[in-house]
Amino acid sequence: MHRPLSPRRLGQATAGLGAVMLLSACGTSVGAAPGTADSDAHAVSVTNCGRTINFSATPSAVVGLSPSQTELLLRLGLVDRLVGQAQVGTATLPADLLDQAAAIPVLSDDAPPTREVLLTSGPDFVYSPTGYEFTAEQGFASIEQLERADVAAYTATGGCFDRRNSGTVSDIFTDITNLGIIFDVPEEAAALAAQGRTDLGAVENALSGQDRLRVAQLFVDGNSLSAIGAGVEADMIRLAGGDNVYSSEDPAFKDFFAASITPESLAKENPDAVVFAVRTDDEAENTRDYLRATFPAMTAVVEDRLIAVSASDVFPGTLGNIRVVQQVAAELYPSAF
Repeated sequence: MHRPLSPRRLGQATAGLGAVMLLSACGTSVGAAPGTADSDAHAVSVTNCGRTINFSATPSAVVGLSPSQTELLLRLGLVDRLVGQAQVGTATLPADLLDQAAAIPVLSDDAPPTREVLLTSGPDFVYSPTGYEFTAEQGFASIEQLERADVAAYTATGGCFDRRNSGTVSDIFTDITNLGIIFDVPEEAAALAAQGRTDLGAVENALSGQDRLRVAQLFVDGNSLSAIGAGVEADMIRLAGGDNVYSSEDPAFKDFFAASITPESLAKENPDAVVFAVRTDDEAENTRDYLRATFPAMTAVVEDRLIAVSASDVFPGTLGNIRVVQQVAAELYPSAF
């Protein structure tokens, strides 16, 4: 048996999963279409979470509200425009970006910055993985408050409220295209998107003809288990060649992408592999120890397919989504790589 998981409960349990805190809407519909540019190169607009965001000039003071968003901005060559990075304690940037990021002011550690801290950094553009970072009730700056301060707020397409249960890895390409338009770096955006598509295509080609393994995607908090059954997380498993044990077709995942489950129900499903998101190596080993002790006869345990992925890489709107696909595919089907 499984039941819908309290968003508050899962959000408290893991800031690293990031996208679990999306019950506050950043808009009323999905902004999946790329933006457009006017004849004036500085006047552009993009659609994001059902909102049209207009720019009369290229943003010059930018904040990434999570390491995943900061990474994407840096990959687009925008280091000189970054005036802040946030939630730095939730993940470490890739090693090749650490030197670039060293001089960027840190606005928060393991939670979004408060409204006052964010606005004091003087941004004109804020890029968030989810709508949670814009909830005024939590003390953060809302989209409306940012607009009144002439700050444009952009949410990763996969983190839009109405997209949360149907998001896909390919949503990142919408964000890359939009950022290329907003910051007038179309060539950099095109190159980054092309590399991402090449990486995903290489995985697809490597998996051709493989018999798909059944994969359970979990969050483990002590002795509590939650299953992931929808959203970009489920799409990552699909692209990595796995058949999701838990699916968006299950009513438990109709309104929220995660649901609590019992150990008995997981044992009955007997998945071939288990994928779980963690923030540290110690957390990964503790989770493996729990799974081995609790489910010694489970195929995933017997065949040692307990796959830990970086919690920051499952945020919506991050290049890490592609890294998870590559990692999980390689660990599910090592002979194919």
